[in-house]
Amino acid sequence: MADDRPVLVLISADPRATHRANEAMRIGLGIVAGENDVTFVLRGPGVHLLDADTDDLVDGDDIAKFRASLKQLDVPFHVEDSDIPADPDWNADAHPVRQVSREDVTALVRDARRVLVFP
Repeated sequence: MADDRPVLVLISADPRATHRANEAMRIGLGIVAGENDVTFVLRGPGVHLLDADTDDLVDGDDIAKFRASLKQLDVPFHVEDSDIPADPDWNADAHPVRQVSREDVTALVRDARRVLVFP
C-alpha cells in the first residue's frame, strides 16, 4: 500500500551565506520530479530563497531556476507568519506562498512521511 503522505523539506539555512538552502531546494525539486508530494517549509533566514534580488544569494542563478520550476509545477512554499519579511519586494516573482502558524508547521512535520531538515 502506497504512503500518500508528503515528504517535507524544511529549509532554515540562509541562502545569503550558504549553499545548503540551494541544495535543499534542488533536492526537493528532484523529489517532486519523482512524482512525490512534497511540502516545502521556509523558516527564519530560509525565507530569503524568495528574495527578488538573487544576486545577493549564494547560487542565486540556480535558486532562480529552481524557484521557476517549482512555480511552474504550482508547488507552494509554506512560510511561518512571523518569518515573512516586511520588504515589499520580497517574493516579487509571486511564488505561491501559504502563510502558516508555528502550530501548523508542527502539524506538517508530524503528518509527513519523511522530513528533510536543512538548518
